[in-house]
Amino acid sequence: MADDVTVELTADRVSATTVVDADPSAVFDFLRRPANHAVISGDHTVRGAIKGPELLAPGSRFGMEMRIKLPYRVTSRVVEFEPDRLIAWCHFFGHRWRWELEPAGPGRTSVRETFDLGTAKIPAALRVIGLPQGHRGNVAKSVRNVANHFRA
Repeated sequence: MADDVTVELTADRVSATTVVDADPSAVFDFLRRPANHAVISGDHTVRGAIKGPELLAPGSRFGMEMRIKLPYRVTSRVVEFEPDRLIAWCHFFGHRWRWELEPAGPGRTSVRETFDLGTAKIPAALRVIGLPQGHRGNVAKSVRNVANHFRA
């Protein structure tokens, strides 16, 4: 259920987990399409895909329109990829957005999003602006958005 979200916070990571009413392959297919990332975005900073493949694969580069007070663009690269189980990407600062999927019974998937500073090039600067704890609500909303997509 999308209302059952668990959030975990460590010094380097914040994760949110929920169960989605869809098979892992359907959830993975939804996540690996940059065109869906604006729908998924828990903080609404992702506005839309501007370049890259329709389906992400290992090493794929993709550009997104973003907005945090002002519009900007960012290019990310897929750095972790296991079909129907794991996809993660990062941009030039190196911190990652990771999605992990686990079967949770027939037609259900445990979905976990993690914002990970452990791979960041400048983690101290990101901590100064309140990360990773500043993304607690965002990752929770993101996994809810994925669950709600499959409810529709």
